[in-house]
Amino acid sequence: MTEMRPVPILSLAKISALFAAAVLAFAPVGGAAQDADVPWSHGIAMHGDPALPADFAHLPYADPDAPRGGAITHGVQGSFDSLNQFIVQGGTTTARGIRDTDFGALVIESLLERNLDEPFTLYGLLAESVRMPEERDWIEFRINEKARFSDGTPVTVDDVIFSFEILRDKGRPHFRSRYSRITSMEKTGERSVRFTFADGSDRELPLLVGMSPIFAKHTIDPQTFDRSTLVPPVGSGPYIIDSVDPGNRIVYRRDPDYWAKDLPIRRGMYNFDRLSIEYYRDENTLFEAFKKGLVQVLPVADPARWTTSLDFPAVTEGKVVKEGFRLGTPAGMHGFVFNTRRTIFSDVRVRRALAMLFDFEWVNRTLYHGLYARTGGYFDNSVLSSLGRPASEAERALLAPFAEEIAPDVLEGTWQPTQADGSGRDRKVLRAAVEQLAEAGYRIDGRTLRGPDGAPLSFEILVASQDQERLALAYQRSLKLIGVEARIRSVDSAQYQRRRQTFDYDMVMNTWLVSLSPGNEQSYRWGSEAAGQDGSFNYAGVKSPAVDAMIDAMLSARDADGFTDAVRAFDRALISGAYVVPLFHLPEKWVARWTAIGRPEVQSITGPRFETWWSAAERR
Repeated sequence: MTEMRPVPILSLAKISALFAAAVLAFAPVGGAAQDADVPWSHGIAMHGDPALPADFAHLPYADPDAPRGGAITHGVQGSFDSLNQFIVQGGTTTARGIRDTDFGALVIESLLERNLDEPFTLYGLLAESVRMPEERDWIEFRINEKARFSDGTPVTVDDVIFSFEILRDKGRPHFRSRYSRITSMEKTGERSVRFTFADGSDRELPLLVGMSPIFAKHTIDPQTFDRSTLVPPVGSGPYIIDSVDPGNRIVYRRDPDYWAKDLPIRRGMYNFDRLSIEYYRDENTLFEAFKKGLVQVLPVADPARWTTSLDFPAVTEGKVVKEGFRLGTPAGMHGFVFNTRRTIFSDVRVRRALAMLFDFEWVNRTLYHGLYARTGGYFDNSVLSSLGRPASEAERALLAPFAEEIAPDVLEGTWQPTQADGSGRDRKVLRAAVEQLAEAGYRIDGRTLRGPDGAPLSFEILVASQDQERLALAYQRSLKLIGVEARIRSVDSAQYQRRRQTFDYDMVMNTWLVSLSPGNEQSYRWGSEAAGQDGSFNYAGVKSPAVDAMIDAMLSARDADGFTDAVRAFDRALISGAYVVPLFHLPEKWVARWTAIGRPEVQSITGPRFETWWSAAERR
């Protein structure tokens, strides 16, 4: 017989305390009761909802019937000495293609993948589904159970967490800054992982987490991750590195067991069995290789080459075609960059005056057959541009605390880059530049422009290619007309990248590509914190409260209208700071290709996507 024990008599207070404890014990941590109401989805968008339904068959610019097989060789200018693009040491000297804006994610993939026909929308890749609350203070991913690395091992939650930890601790500055804002990474199930943030003020951060590279933990030594290496990485992507000739060539072979080859996000993509990227020291050598068929696809940015050089026999015989693609994205910024860390460029009046002296009309006519359009701001040819638009009330409110930084004509939308008469020595422009420099204390002494301290205004322009040198010579010619000495220093690509990483230059050329959804990357290009970080993309050394505040406003915008106002205000802050001598852009993207390479009829709004092209011989 079981012994019966007396039941203790509890006070009402004691009962209440125990009941409260029980409620807490069974209540899900962190508001999980509400978390359960957050639905899983096939995709997420920066603003609004994903355009593609959950059962979409393929991306709009991919042909699901594209043939697979054959080979392609791409050509690029430069060199390489690393296979790790995610660290400072190899960040700008890594072989192309591993994870690439032009060639796609050949080796290293992410949890989600972008649809380039939308401003910023992501769909499932390594993660089959995703969810996040309206507040965006966390995001959770469910890994596809079929996801595998090329060595056959499954992609796990541990791999995901490891990837973020190693990039937070040893990655390039933008990774370290971005991931330091993750307060916790938690395994919430066998195949699910949640990232929690301090708050939801940076509404882009959850999407950037979804786009981050995922590594195979078992193949990486954390102690050596931050060192350049030529050991091929193991990834989950459609290709495996087949061979490496440092500085000259990298060859990829398609993985026949690629786990995602039939996913909608990958259907019709990565069609070649073999993909090679050849390196050339200059554009002329690359062009000659294309003429011989050693390279099958050639993006062309030089109007002279596009207009006069593409007339060799293979073109007239129809074996090579020239195609122009209209873009639906902002033109971006291409220009000479003032390193404001240098005393000579610390005064905005000096920068504005020197920017006036680039004679676009003369350069475009004499060098480029008049085919370029002048760049003015950072988001030209898009709804995000501030050019020709007076600031809205919302923009004015954002910029009001920084009124001293914003030029009145920029605020009113009347500012435009200086237009010369095309003669190469427009006296009206020269006089206006000299007057602007006089306000900063500069005077012409004989044939030399001298500053307040009596020293000549002199600086060096760092270049790494013949095209850059040609532009620098044209700019040097205009500067000399008012007594400014600009010396041109040409260096090889490796030295050029090293000097750019450590900001060891007076002036350098750069191109900033932008999308219809600019975000966190702007912090690493223009933010004050990035100005002192070697390896960041803040080449101008910008330290501006207005710029920082406008980036914050972009990241915290909760709807499309608020976002557009914030980006336009950001554009006005950058233009007012005169950190760059704006150059020009093409109205479309030009590509020449051998007809042995086929492509889809439909291209994305960002232009042709080479990862959707194929070998025409395989379609016969």
